[in-house]
Amino acid sequence: MKRAVKLAWRGAGWVNPNPMVGAVVVKDGQVIGEGFHEYFGGNHAEVNAMLGISDDAVAGSTLYVTLEPCAHTGKTPPCVNLIVEKRIARVVIGMADPNPLVNGKGISFMQSNGIRVELGLMESQVREMNEAFIKYISTQRPFVLLKSAMTLDGKIATVTNASRWITGEASRKMVHLLRQQLSAVMVGVNTVLFDDPLLNIRMKGTWKNPLKVIADTHGRISTEAKLLSNDPQLTIIATTGLADPQKIKQIERMGAQVLICPVKNSVVDLSFVMQSLGKMGVDSIMIEGGSTLAFSALQEGIVDKMITFIAPKILGGVNAPTSVGGNGIETMEDAINLKNMRTRKVGQDLMIEAWV
Repeated sequence: MKRAVKLAWRGAGWVNPNPMVGAVVVKDGQVIGEGFHEYFGGNHAEVNAMLGISDDAVAGSTLYVTLEPCAHTGKTPPCVNLIVEKRIARVVIGMADPNPLVNGKGISFMQSNGIRVELGLMESQVREMNEAFIKYISTQRPFVLLKSAMTLDGKIATVTNASRWITGEASRKMVHLLRQQLSAVMVGVNTVLFDDPLLNIRMKGTWKNPLKVIADTHGRISTEAKLLSNDPQLTIIATTGLADPQKIKQIERMGAQVLICPVKNSVVDLSFVMQSLGKMGVDSIMIEGGSTLAFSALQEGIVDKMITFIAPKILGGVNAPTSVGGNGIETMEDAINLKNMRTRKVGQDLMIEAWV
């Protein structure tokens, strides 16, 4: 199962909004096949694990699979039918599939056909690996990761708004990997105006650039922004009726999509944005900046998880921005609490991971 989990991770960013799944076929104590779900619409892990193996070799084997095999026809046929046809004797599953089309049906089908099924091996690891899928398939809203990078004294930029670079190269590479794993990234318009970012993946190899979502209540984004000139087809401007209609038309002519949202607490209604993205099939999003957007997201209760990189630097400055701005919370009793906090070193920086 550890090998199946490791294989599943190779589909990160390529299978969204499907889950990452890995599978290993074992017979007489030997691995005879393995595979993973490689890309959206492609073969499921179970199919890939049995490719090229004769029926006689597979018969009587044990299949280790991270997620309950499907029992319905989607973009591919049901995997449970293949498992029965191949005469697999035992199936060990990491976790049941929360998809209402599957949930328990695959297990019941296999058991009714005489296959021994065991459920729950390494379930916590499998569940965390597919936390975005679980949130999306259960609520039809994207899993939201709030990422920030700050100095040891909590600053995300200097008093002159200089922010390149707060963290080291290893942390920045990690952020690019997160952009690959999640379907979209989101920043506030101030980040675009100050930093003019591309929000793409700049690493060697083959990568899938994320959808870019800009929260821009008044439509202040510059039409000269790199996002609009380099990747307009991957850019969504989430704005409101407070924006200039002519500016909106200009942005749309450049190839970007404009999402008109209600106003809530004087800014773009982020719950509406998430609901709209979910309808578009966006299963996960990373909020990268800035501090006003971070507070709004936490205040709206849309954040599921936080990752913070802390660099061994001090900037100081009463007016230097912090990672979470906005109006703030007035009492300690109303503080937003995090759980299951984990820390590790990334280069010279400290990475803190926690769930809201």
